[in-house]
Amino acid sequence: MALIGIDLGTTNSLVGVWHKDAVKLIPNAHGEILTPSVISIDEHNNVIIGKAAKDRLIKHPDNTVSAFKRRMGTQASCTLGKQKFRPEELSALVLKQLKYDAESFLGETISEAVISVPAYFNDMQRNATKRSAELIGLKVERLINEPTAAAIAYGLHDRADDCHYLILDLGGGTFDVSVLEFFEGVMEVHASAGDNFLGGEDFTTLLCKACFEACGINEKKLSSRDNELIRKTIEQAKKDLGSKSEVNIAANLSKSKLEWKLTKGDFESIVEPLLQKLKHPIERALRDAKLKPSDLDEVILVGGATRMPVIRSLVSKIIRRIPVSTINPDEVVCHGAVIQSALLEKHEALKDVVLTDVSPYTMGIEIASSRNNGNYEAGHFMPIIERNSVVPISRVDRVNTVQNGQMELSVEVFQGESRLVKNNIFLGRLNVKVPKNKAGEECVDIRFTYDANGILEVITKVVSTGDEQNLLIENSAVHMSKEQIRESFKKLSSIKLHPREEAQNLALFSRAERLYEEALGESRNYIAHIIGQFENALDTQDHDVANQARKDLDKVLDEIEGEGVLS
Repeated sequence: MALIGIDLGTTNSLVGVWHKDAVKLIPNAHGEILTPSVISIDEHNNVIIGKAAKDRLIKHPDNTVSAFKRRMGTQASCTLGKQKFRPEELSALVLKQLKYDAESFLGETISEAVISVPAYFNDMQRNATKRSAELIGLKVERLINEPTAAAIAYGLHDRADDCHYLILDLGGGTFDVSVLEFFEGVMEVHASAGDNFLGGEDFTTLLCKACFEACGINEKKLSSRDNELIRKTIEQAKKDLGSKSEVNIAANLSKSKLEWKLTKGDFESIVEPLLQKLKHPIERALRDAKLKPSDLDEVILVGGATRMPVIRSLVSKIIRRIPVSTINPDEVVCHGAVIQSALLEKHEALKDVVLTDVSPYTMGIEIASSRNNGNYEAGHFMPIIERNSVVPISRVDRVNTVQNGQMELSVEVFQGESRLVKNNIFLGRLNVKVPKNKAGEECVDIRFTYDANGILEVITKVVSTGDEQNLLIENSAVHMSKEQIRESFKKLSSIKLHPREEAQNLALFSRAERLYEEALGESRNYIAHIIGQFENALDTQDHDVANQARKDLDKVLDEIEGEGVLS
């Protein structure tokens, strides 16, 4: 049974497998490697995933959702049709589609996977990712940090000893920076930094706001459909500026026509605040690794958003060298996840390599700190595992009671860098019973164990009695009870994915309808005509006729979209 590798992305997701001694990225029903991380519900309450769902963002924005990876590990939820979904359930549906595509390609059942996560994902986000896979019956053999996966894909472990690398991963929704060293067969991460709310989507959002301001548009008065249409148009303009000095932006809105010219200089000026935000994690990772830019042997760019020339220019200025991006930045993380899966299966074609990673955050507990007046002040943070500690790691620290007759000690676990817990992320709580005694007489050992998947386990031991407890994060705001997990598993199991041929038809209809919505005049009439021809071909129920009609319609839509003749 094959072990697959998955890049579960904010904008797009990919799946691959180690096949015939090489990485094989698996195409979806449309023959494409990238599956948009978008979910939609149609008028019959059927779930649509991927390309067809992405095209429905404009026509059915209220029943379509994207970028939900950014809300992983939170209590957020959204309603699509008659159903409510948590972020991990939406991610589970994307994983379900990838699993289905892999099974169709390999002709066997898939039950295990290596899944990539941003290096800067916190414990709750990692747990939510793991839970997403479990909800569709997929066992996670390893969560691999995206920059580490990229390092494996580039074969950095096959380079000369004692080399230092900087991996910059800017995807649709997250930014990761990792400093790695390869020495004597060990690929070691020295430092990680990043921002879980900084990615290509944020560049698009800033450009949209600039467009609204320049064109005198009140965003609050826009329909959902117009909002999504403008965003899609701006997203394409952002990509076009990679090879052009200026672009003319036009969109047919419900009550008007949008026209705006965007130059490369305008773009750089608009996104300057985001460029400043990108600098800090880079500088911090180098500082934590105790390295200067001149100490680096190579700088590697990962993630689709690094295609923007302004990003490459920024990195070149900071690091004072030209960054490398020889592997498709959209695919490189999945390549690494697949190679990691092959390493776990010990394929002979691969040279064995030891990978070590680090904890991206400091983890610790809340304590009461003594004041000069003899009283104690709660709310202070006591680190147990410092950020950038090599994992897996296990450390123990001891705390004691602070009041006479105290019979319980509340262990509250936090993640972050602030000295006050109110500024850090709450992970969970464990109430520990202790014998009644004088203040300071009873002690509890608290052990933090952080594993290779970046999952934290907490064990407490009362020193005087030897009583032990494990931390189950039941009081965490994002915990799912066993009953909730059971109900979610049942709900997701009942959602049937469209057969691959039907999924192709559905995507074509969604795309054609989107183009019809965007068009005016003769172009609109023409699109309506070719949709009718496709429907007639499907009505014949002749496989060959339908297959040819599908190819013909796809080609015509490519021509319409490529020429930009929609009015």
